[in-house]
Amino acid sequence: MRILFAGTPAPALPSLQRLIDSPHHDVVAVLTRPDAAAGRRGTPAPSPVAQLALESGVPLLRTARPNTAECVEEIREYAPDCCAVVAYGALLGPELLAVPPHGWVNLHFSLLPAWRGAAPVQAAIAAGDSVTGATTFLLDAGLDTGPVYGVLTETIAPRDTAGELLDRLAVAGAGLLATTLDGIADGALSPVPQPAEGISLAPKITVEQARIRWDLPAHVVDRRIRSVTPAPGAWTMVGELRVKVGPVTLDPVTVDDAGEVLAPGQFRIERSGVRVGTATHPVLLGQVQPPGKKAMAALDWARGARLGERVVAS
Repeated sequence: MRILFAGTPAPALPSLQRLIDSPHHDVVAVLTRPDAAAGRRGTPAPSPVAQLALESGVPLLRTARPNTAECVEEIREYAPDCCAVVAYGALLGPELLAVPPHGWVNLHFSLLPAWRGAAPVQAAIAAGDSVTGATTFLLDAGLDTGPVYGVLTETIAPRDTAGELLDRLAVAGAGLLATTLDGIADGALSPVPQPAEGISLAPKITVEQARIRWDLPAHVVDRRIRSVTPAPGAWTMVGELRVKVGPVTLDPVTVDDAGEVLAPGQFRIERSGVRVGTATHPVLLGQVQPPGKKAMAALDWARGARLGERVVAS
C-alpha cells in the first residue's frame, strides 16, 4: 500500500523505519510538526521523525495546521491508500480523515479503552498498573475512540520509568503497526469497536503537575516520579532552589539515625544517602539536578549545596 506516515517525537521512529524498510508498503510522504526550539540556545531543529524522513529521502510535510484546505489537498495529491499515525501531536479533522480509502491507523501506547489521551504510559505507571500495552485502531472524530485492529501487552517492571517503558513499547508497537497494515492490505483485518467499560483518560502532564507532593504515601511518590521521568521531570523546591529529582528508592525504615520520624518533605543527610519523609515511609533520593547543572548523586548534591543536616522540601 501507499502509506503516508504522521508522527513527531522519537517514539515514532521505530514505526517509521519499519515501514520504510517494508517490502509490502511504500512510504510516499511524512507529515510532522514544524521545527521546534531545541537545546539551551533554543535553536530550531527538525523533529526526530523529520530528521529520519530527510535522511531517507522521503517527501516531508511540516505543518502545525494539518486541517487547512491547502494541507488536505497536498496530502490528497500523494494518493495514500492508508495513513499511519504515531504520536503526531495534532487532531485531524473529518476532511483529512476521509482522504485515504483505508483511513488513518493510529498506534497508541495503552490497552484501549484504558488511558485515552496524550500521556498513556505516564498514567499507567502513576496508577500502579502492572500491565499495559499498545493498540492499533482506526482514527475517528473522538479522542482515541475508534475501532481496534490489534493489541499487544507489556509488563510494567517495578522500577520502570516512563521513558524506559515507552522505549520498549515503541519497538514492539512498530511490529504491531506493520502487521496491522499488512492485514489491511490483504483484506484479512477488520476493526472491532472498543469495549464500553474500562475507559480512563490520560491528559498531557504539565510541568506544575510534575511537582512532587511529599505529603502522599511513599509508594505514590515513587510512582509519580517514575511516571514523569525523563519528561517533564519531577521537581521540588528546597528553599529558593528548584531542583529536578530522579527516581527514588523506597526505604522501609520509618525513623532516621537519631530515632526521629521524618515529616513529609523533610530531608535527612546521612553517610549512606539522602532520605526524604513522606506520608508513610521515607524515600532515598537517587539523582538530583540543580538548575543549570548536570544530574548528580543526591549525596554529592547535598554536600556541595551545604544544606546542613536537615532541610524541608516543598
